Amino acid sequence: MEASLGEKNPEGHVPVLFREVLENLALGPGDHVIDGTVGGGGHAVGLLQATAPDGRLLGLDRDPEAVARVKERLARESERVQIIQSSFRRIKAVARDMDFPPAGGILLDLGVSSQQLASPVRGFSFVKDGPLDMRFDPSQERTAADLVNHLPVDELAQLLYRFGEERQSRRIARAIEAARPLESTRQLARVIQEAVSGGRGRIHPATKSFQALRIAVNDELGVLEEVLPQAVELLRPGGRLAVISFHSLEDRLVKRFFRDQARDCICPPEQPICTCNHKRVLRLITRRPVRPTARETEQNPRARSARLRVAEKL
Repeated sequence: MEASLGEKNPEGHVPVLFREVLENLALGPGDHVIDGTVGGGGHAVGLLQATAPDGRLLGLDRDPEAVARVKERLARESERVQIIQSSFRRIKAVARDMDFPPAGGILLDLGVSSQQLASPVRGFSFVKDGPLDMRFDPSQERTAADLVNHLPVDELAQLLYRFGEERQSRRIARAIEAARPLESTRQLARVIQEAVSGGRGRIHPATKSFQALRIAVNDELGVLEEVLPQAVELLRPGGRLAVISFHSLEDRLVKRFFRDQARDCICPPEQPICTCNHKRVLRLITRRPVRPTARETEQNPRARSARLRVAEKL
């Protein structure tokens, strides 16, 4: 392999919780593994090393630029690697189409990659000015500009509150409505900053709103809800599912799914008799989310909000 464990790639992508992912997936030689969000390929390098010499890796990503980069990066392992441009919403169908065997491990890294954040034309960040895009897959129809410029103010406020947990969502939505049309990331960030009195704390006041718009544009929570049961189906008995989330909405969804699938009854607590007939299919490997070390967050500040949860198929 071209990179040692934990080494960032030439574009500067640093795989988050790299060693923790490998330790908790506990893969061995010959295991087959799926990387549902292959991104910069940093985790994929380690997954291939852990499953050498004959384990196979199926990698998915919605971003065609990421797919092209990873194919080039892993070219020397082409006999063991299949990289497909697709949302992991279709993970089961892709695995079937690729005739991929039951997996010993599946990784879902839900974060935005360094390359996406660093590219102004993708519109994910306001650090550099760019169009209000935020699409993981440029073939998607709806952009952040569509939401910002056309949603009724009440719907926009609700979106910012639901997906960004932004307490000043209504004030921000009204300011956005008054400033329409907005075309660039810095324009939007400036409007938001002025709407909340220009205050700047540990994070920029536009951060939560940008998160909310990105989640809405890409239907990230809907996609996550759909992929989790599919991933469990694709695991072999004893195979493990690892999910790295970066905000509380994702983490709560993963936590709830793992908890429900790790117990026999999921009836409401107040119900005296079980009627659901649910049987547990998972064993929790991480009772609490695994967090980055202080050293990792110092080296890679974007890792500070990462949470890793892992469960094993019974």
